[in-house]
Amino acid sequence: MGKNTFLCFFVIGLFATTTSCNSKKAKDRLRTKTETTVVTDTLSRDLSNRNEHMVMAVAYQQTAGEYRALCYQAYNLAKYMLDKDLSDRKVIFPRCVVLDIDETVLDNSSYEAKCILERIAYPDKWSEWILKAKARAIPGAIDFIKYAIANGLEVYFVTNRKETERESTVLNLKDAGFGNIDDNHLLMKSDDNSKEARRLKIKETRHISLLFGDCLADFTADFDGKHSYQERKDIVDKMKREFGTRFIVLPNPMYGDWEGAIYDNNYSMADSLKKVKRYKSLTGF
Repeated sequence: MGKNTFLCFFVIGLFATTTSCNSKKAKDRLRTKTETTVVTDTLSRDLSNRNEHMVMAVAYQQTAGEYRALCYQAYNLAKYMLDKDLSDRKVIFPRCVVLDIDETVLDNSSYEAKCILERIAYPDKWSEWILKAKARAIPGAIDFIKYAIANGLEVYFVTNRKETERESTVLNLKDAGFGNIDDNHLLMKSDDNSKEARRLKIKETRHISLLFGDCLADFTADFDGKHSYQERKDIVDKMKREFGTRFIVLPNPMYGDWEGAIYDNNYSMADSLKKVKRYKSLTGF
């Protein structure tokens, strides 16, 4: 091979290598630019909607078959435990079951979806939602309540809805398939968020076979007050034998005292600080 031919091949090779490197750099710059755009868009959406963090929770409740399965599982287990309680001949008082309403027998995910879509937060438009009386029954709830009544039990609803919301609540329960609920069996919130006084009033003349709720405070006063999320978990561990036997918990990934505990029970905290608290509550590997 002559010197001129060799030089020609060398130049061509060098040009090809340089072109390839420049092409790779261009692709890398484009990829970086695209990734940056995606991240920026995500952050932009997150900052523009204070409720972006709620999307997956509401989507889970509205679309997941697993959510429905958990509800059926809870109420199927309740039938089994009720049968066990009915076999206890030592019970003297008439039997009853006590149920929370929101996310226990009625599904308010449509309200939470409204909050996301319109960038509002509770209590905005909550009263409007209550007045509509359109919340659907939680899967399994109607069948269980019919089963309890068929076995001679009374059904009490203990809710932290306001007294002014009684009429709409009764209408919603009736339209959802729970029948007519009289005032004696629907205990609304008074001045105290705690449900303990209302539970104790029922226990004066009734044997409570089972309690149902989506929030730990629906079961016992041990969860009343502003506990940290670690304290709440510790109390649950101490009472572990009660869950699935006397306490029947329904899933609620959308809201609850568990969320308040993440915010140090300070819901007035700025949204940006709440976001920081949510991230700090996570444990990775």
